[in-house]
Amino acid sequence: MIEVNNCTLLYPSKKGIHDVSFTIKENEIFGYLGPNGSGKTTTIRAIMGFMKPQKGNVLVCGLDSWNNHEQVQKRIGYLPGEIAFFDEMTGIEFLKFQANLRKMKDFSFMNELIAMFEINPKGKIKKMSKGMKQKIGIICAFMHDPDVYVLDEPTSGLDPLMQQVFIDLVLRKKKEGKTILMSSHSFEEVEKTCDRIAMITDGRIAVVEDIEVLKKQRRKIFVVTVENQEMGVSLLQAFDEVHPINETVYEVAVVGDFQHFFEQLKKIKIVDLDVKTQRLEDIFMQYYGKRNG
Repeated sequence: MIEVNNCTLLYPSKKGIHDVSFTIKENEIFGYLGPNGSGKTTTIRAIMGFMKPQKGNVLVCGLDSWNNHEQVQKRIGYLPGEIAFFDEMTGIEFLKFQANLRKMKDFSFMNELIAMFEINPKGKIKKMSKGMKQKIGIICAFMHDPDVYVLDEPTSGLDPLMQQVFIDLVLRKKKEGKTILMSSHSFEEVEKTCDRIAMITDGRIAVVEDIEVLKKQRRKIFVVTVENQEMGVSLLQAFDEVHPINETVYEVAVVGDFQHFFEQLKKIKIVDLDVKTQRLEDIFMQYYGKRNG
């Protein structure tokens, strides 16, 4: 459904993307993961036909995204990273304006989305919070029920409850056979939804892999608080990668085999157990380093 073929798209500053390639199949949720400034949005601009790559091309549903940008854009539900609103409009006026542009006749799904995201669209957009504006953007992307979705940082500004509503919506659309590209800087966000992930850093693809493979290879850090120093010694003996924080608190790194980790913990008196959230940069170094090491 989406083919990005050896795309290079550089700005005058020489920032941008270099020789980026990946494909997204029908009925697939594809995560595009990278820190801010890594090239995610530039890639999306090429997919949407907003910018022409200096090298390579993008095909959406078999159509060249630059040469056939009008046809391509009609087939996509697009959520930009920064949404341009008419601030004097109300939310419902903006939604109906977008619906008219798409020549929508049936507003039932739009109304369902409004209820789903618990939004009152009658207020002026300029008075809305970032989260409210994000909900309006999501509704705009989904309400015409296209076959392909391109979503740039879709949960930005949403509270945890609404993030889950969004995840449920995306999984529902996958069941309906839709194809979804979702960019993010959060590994946790995409691992709940995606079939495959591409990681990009400094404008270059670091890895394209099935999400299940990445989950198995991902290195997690557990913060283990033991009852006393003697239990700490037992912990040090039980695992290969253990970093003492103090006499009773330790960080234990685990890759893949969590069953062994928990079996060993049963033998030690544990006071507390927590998971340390890995920074995205750490995950990148793990996979990017592995590829280039």
